[in-house]
Amino acid sequence: MITSGEALRALTERLRMAGIPSARLDARLLLAHALEVDGTHVFSHPERQLSEPEQQRLEQIAARRERREPISHILGRREFWSLSFAVTADTLDPRPDTETVVEAVLARLDGRDAPLSILDLGTGTGCILLALLSELPHASGLGVDISRAALRVAESNAAALGLDHRGRFAFGDWGRGIDGLFDAIVANPPYIPNQDIGGLETEVAAFEPRCALAGGPDGLDCYRSLAPDVARLLRPGGIAALEVGHGQAEAVGLIMRNTGLTLLGVRPDLAGVERCVVLSRPAVEAT
Repeated sequence: MITSGEALRALTERLRMAGIPSARLDARLLLAHALEVDGTHVFSHPERQLSEPEQQRLEQIAARRERREPISHILGRREFWSLSFAVTADTLDPRPDTETVVEAVLARLDGRDAPLSILDLGTGTGCILLALLSELPHASGLGVDISRAALRVAESNAAALGLDHRGRFAFGDWGRGIDGLFDAIVANPPYIPNQDIGGLETEVAAFEPRCALAGGPDGLDCYRSLAPDVARLLRPGGIAALEVGHGQAEAVGLIMRNTGLTLLGVRPDLAGVERCVVLSRPAVEAT
């Protein structure tokens, strides 16, 4: 038999030897998952002995992480905006950088009680839309994605968070076929240049859906595709917030301004990287 403390030490070293920088944290999360307990239990009960089924379960998930499968895929969940989201191999992992998009929209609102309408293009797990709905009690929203598998994940997340009565999801190619006007439009489109994907960390390059990463030769193809839809669907005076990759803010701003949108600014993420381009449609259109 092996105790929880012994298993934690052994797994930490195993993951460290596999080149995983977060070996200690990952080991704790995986052990808690295998034992079906929370993380504090792992530390507070190091003497607990693992049963044979628990040891087998731990070995299975440890081997997956050793192969650099994202820990979120193993656990089936990822935190975003202090909310828990289901994730699968069909969805891009919600990342802290993307919270910048949520912050950008909230910062531009006069108040949070208005009955706003929100459009999330390329919704994935639905994390951006659902985070906004959690902060805006009278808002409603539509999330669009070209992946039906991702839409199923988004729908399950909306239901789990109790937001399915205000958030709905639809299959589509950016904004094609959508009518009406929205107070806010958000998007985290694929923006990695195709030739750079192979150089990303294994967790991303080998396990995340390529269609959620590949942005064409220069990483900007998706912005060119969605720009006309953003300009057409954004209500005059409304806000658009688009996540961008490192060094892309100026180019994306130009693409959007060429459709008649006004650049309001660029919001950095916590690392200081220009991460979100914020735009508006003039309240009074030029004649």
